Amino acid sequence: MSAAAVWRGLYSALWRLAAPWLWLRIWRRARREPAYGAFPFERFGRYRREATVPSYDGYRAAPVWVHAVSLGETRAAQPLIQALLDRGLTVLLTHMTATGRTEGARLFEQAIAQGRLRQAWLPYDLPGAVRRFFRHFTPRCGLLIETEVWPNLIFAAHWHAVPMALVSARLSASSARKALYLKSLARAAYGGLDLVLAQTAADAARLAEVGARAPQVVGNLKFDLGLPPEQLRAGRDWRAALGRPVVVLASTREGEEEMLLAAIARRPPAGPGPVPLVILVPRHPQRFDDVAALLKASGLRTVRRSTLAGWSAAELPSDTQVLLGDSLGEMPFYYSTADVSVVGGSFAPLGGQNLIEAAACGSPVIVGPHTFNFAQASEDAIAAGAARRAADAAHAWQLALELLADDGRREAMRAAAAAFTATHTGATRRVMLAIGNWIK
Repeated sequence: MSAAAVWRGLYSALWRLAAPWLWLRIWRRARREPAYGAFPFERFGRYRREATVPSYDGYRAAPVWVHAVSLGETRAAQPLIQALLDRGLTVLLTHMTATGRTEGARLFEQAIAQGRLRQAWLPYDLPGAVRRFFRHFTPRCGLLIETEVWPNLIFAAHWHAVPMALVSARLSASSARKALYLKSLARAAYGGLDLVLAQTAADAARLAEVGARAPQVVGNLKFDLGLPPEQLRAGRDWRAALGRPVVVLASTREGEEEMLLAAIARRPPAGPGPVPLVILVPRHPQRFDDVAALLKASGLRTVRRSTLAGWSAAELPSDTQVLLGDSLGEMPFYYSTADVSVVGGSFAPLGGQNLIEAAACGSPVIVGPHTFNFAQASEDAIAAGAARRAADAAHAWQLALELLADDGRREAMRAAAAAFTATHTGATRRVMLAIGNWIK
């Protein structure tokens, strides 16, 4: 027996030991959060006995399976999924989180209603669960977005003759080091992929180090993200009607709101002009209420986006200091209102969140010191003049105030953001070419 098989057996045994606890935990969560639906059953590969593949106009075919673990990956996968649908293919879209599933349902509402796309939960990486998944859905191929490589899933795909690709793949240096602790298991999992289509040359090198075979560099799908024009127009109109500068604090994670609010309290906006409005958008919806409580405790006059009927600046009281962006699917709107955007996940050592969408909306961007999940995109944006790096939250707020006071520098960053976005598009086309033989 090979070392990889031994390690996979031990790995599977640990999953089996954890299974009763996982079932109970997820069952309780599903009862509290209706968005989880059949979550506990599907996460163990137990699916309803209904049409196993989507159908469209009476045509039934094995679907192209796309796995987008959460919200960010679902948004990243949007241009690729749309390209597959435009090709006339049916799609199975799987998730691991409720936010990802909710976003997928919003993005592809029409395709779901037409039977061209179906959503499901991906099971835990238990041998029996993943075998049931493949037997039930019989996908023609699997496209894993960015990082989701599971040993038993890859082994089962190979057993069922389903070709697999890791698309818009990324692997940080720290993740590569962790993977090498279980070198045989990692090499079997990554080496079992038929295609690895990396975001950058650095990602490709690290993926090869952990076992991926001949990874190709195709770029980042996030640069191809289609922005809804109605949100872009609404955001610009809203900002013009507001008559105040806007600073968006976007995709903030736990602990970062305190840092940023403390920075604002230490250095409140000053000067003869109107006081800027801060739009604070937490990364995870389950934290909206906690952040609202934090803002209330801070004493800042706050309005929640969810209390406003539409996109009319007249609804917002003139003395509002903070608008809490407690909504989903409106980031293009928020970024289009922004004179400056501070992108979170980068002030705590969390790897950063996606700055590409902010740049695509034409917003000058500020990031913190921790951007290892978007290392190449961050460095490229800074080198292009579309973004600036802050040492910490206080420095980020200082830079934001400096940019608000410097119209020329701000407009130069807007132009740089547009150029940066334009030079990095095309990943979707390259992925479609790479998987061409699988989708004929």
